Amino acid sequence: MTETTRQTRITSSHWGAFEVVTEGDRIVETRPFGPDPAPPGIPAILPAAVHHASRVARPSIRRAWLASRDRAGRGDGDYVTPPWDEALDIAAEEIDRIRKTHGNGAIYGGSYGWASAGRFHHAQGQVHRFLNCIGGYVSSFGSYSTGCAQSIIPHVFGENFLTLTYEAQDSYATIAEHTETLVMFGGINPKNSMVSMGGITEHATAGWFERFAERGMTRINIGPQRGDAPEGCEWLPCRPGSDTALMLALAFVLEEEGLTDRAFLDRYTVGFDRFRPYLVGEADGTPKSPDWAEPLTGVPVGTIRELARRMAGSRTLITVAWSLQRQEHGEQPYWMSAVLAAMLGQIGLPGGGVGYGYGAIGGIGKDFRSVGGMTLPQGTNPVADVIPVARVADMLLNPGQPYDFNGARRSYPDIRLVYWAGGNPFHHHQDLNRLHRAWLQPETIIVNEPWWTATAQRADIVFPATTPYEREDIGRSPLDDYLFHMPALIPPVAEARDDYAIFAGLAERMGLEDAFTEGRDAGAWISHLYEGFQARATAAGVAVPTLEELRAKNWVKLDIAVDEQPKPVLRRFRADPEGAALKTPSGRIEIFSERIDGFGYDDCPGHPVWLPPAEWPGAATAAAPLHLVSPQPGDKLHSQLEAALADLEGARPETILIHEKDAAARGIATGDLVRVFNGRGAVRARARVTADILQGVVALPTGAWVGPPGGNIDPNGNPNVLTRDVGTSRLGQGTSAHSALVEVERA
Repeated sequence: MTETTRQTRITSSHWGAFEVVTEGDRIVETRPFGPDPAPPGIPAILPAAVHHASRVARPSIRRAWLASRDRAGRGDGDYVTPPWDEALDIAAEEIDRIRKTHGNGAIYGGSYGWASAGRFHHAQGQVHRFLNCIGGYVSSFGSYSTGCAQSIIPHVFGENFLTLTYEAQDSYATIAEHTETLVMFGGINPKNSMVSMGGITEHATAGWFERFAERGMTRINIGPQRGDAPEGCEWLPCRPGSDTALMLALAFVLEEEGLTDRAFLDRYTVGFDRFRPYLVGEADGTPKSPDWAEPLTGVPVGTIRELARRMAGSRTLITVAWSLQRQEHGEQPYWMSAVLAAMLGQIGLPGGGVGYGYGAIGGIGKDFRSVGGMTLPQGTNPVADVIPVARVADMLLNPGQPYDFNGARRSYPDIRLVYWAGGNPFHHHQDLNRLHRAWLQPETIIVNEPWWTATAQRADIVFPATTPYEREDIGRSPLDDYLFHMPALIPPVAEARDDYAIFAGLAERMGLEDAFTEGRDAGAWISHLYEGFQARATAAGVAVPTLEELRAKNWVKLDIAVDEQPKPVLRRFRADPEGAALKTPSGRIEIFSERIDGFGYDDCPGHPVWLPPAEWPGAATAAAPLHLVSPQPGDKLHSQLEAALADLEGARPETILIHEKDAAARGIATGDLVRVFNGRGAVRARARVTADILQGVVALPTGAWVGPPGGNIDPNGNPNVLTRDVGTSRLGQGTSAHSALVEVERA
């Protein structure tokens, strides 16, 4: 390709497809993908990000680590840049030393699934395949997005949470046809639905809400921010952390006014007799009435009663955002929403019952015939140790210490080496100052990364990785009906290499190249995986082009969309609760769980309860009077592309939303620089004063790269400097990011 060659091609990403214009070796422009009715603006910054000065240009090894295996200096930025062969030699020798001296149980394989929408160059699959080839690694369970839900939902519905979410919930088409009242705890935000694992091509959430409005559907957004649902929805402000209390009060009204569907409870659930005494106050002397709930939630008594009656008198779908389980005791709103839906008796009816995660990612609410996908085989992990994903700092700080998780008593492994590829924990983990202290414990940290993220800056060995735009791949998501050939749009920037090439080089030096590569280069693997996908699709009656045809076309739309896919779990269960019993111990929806009760956890007993978080508006103090929520950003996916976004005028520090009365009391105006702080740390932010957030609550989006260690304030505005690093409970051990109190003052 010459410098004057100009090309326009299509590629895919986790935020969808878009056109990419290249000139020579550079990306110069992006444009929306024509079939997308509501394309996101995220790709606009891509040319600047791919060619940004913060790209990792060549292999880099921290000078002090190389000299003396120093750990304390992580984050000092002092690196040497040896040639690739020398860097791979050093890394392979260190990995081999750790596994031979301490065993593979001393290696933690950190990763996350958002690095690329391409199916072969999926960083998580690459690093885990490599580590399995060399004898295994300590792995993780769940995700920061849904780890708590992944623990509680199988106890309640007997189904894997992601299976329930993707395969057993109603489509937006079904909701539009049948739902009369849509009650959204945590909202349904079109901003969040712009992204989806593997990509979502036609962004349709906002369009569906327009159809809901045309049908006259009642749409109620319950939460601290008006903007968590599309315009035109009724906003019911509710204090963060109090959703379970509101659900309990709604259930109380149903029971008090004879609106509970007893026939449904008797046939499809177990344990209501154990739950009811708590609900009506016979067990503890405190009826969970609207009068009890109003001071906790801020929702008036009359509003609670009116909403309960409306829900009982119409086809009602309760939706629960993923954010509700990212708080201390996050198991409770997920469990209690199922109980409330069961009391209404509408679970399994079209457009009724309960649904989780609508709006969290774009793929939820779409219906397709399943034709599978393409996955790089990861092999078998001989190491049995696994930790809840959000407990990584606990693991590094407390080797050998016992902890509880979902009924099991475990001990944290003693990690000596961390290998991270495809993620930035110094973006998404909580209490980042604590994580930095934990990060100093392992002997060695290795990272594959395109940019000098906060995680790369704290690593000992950094390998420059290509972005998805510098390598060939296939874009395919089971939650989408498009198939993409993702061409290598430009050559690798500087000395960047694919993760596959990096791991193949390490495996070769450790005498395990054949086990890792199976004799295939990247192109051969793509052909091999695609042939398997094509065969499965053909067997399912779906026409798929050959790989050469797909390369020539760039993309195709598969004929797999359906108006309503038969729901394999809850529809069948409602029709035949004996013949299609759930996979719970009782075969039914478990309002009371004997299994959970047997764990003896006071932070997650045998039925849903109201448990106030340690930090929420009800525990506000003079030192920390405001509740912090940290939603997803609207201009990127997590912290991706942040390097270039941070260069835009006025983009950093991040913007914090604050209620006009809270702002007035502090002398803060829109545009002011403010200091947001608590006992865990401080960040700088830029204020935006609004009436669309509940008084006493502030919202600071995630996504800003945290600054270097040692400063007394993060200059960029990463809220996870301020959030609590505690598990949701001993059952779920998920992240409690949304349980945090702060103060705000003018900077």
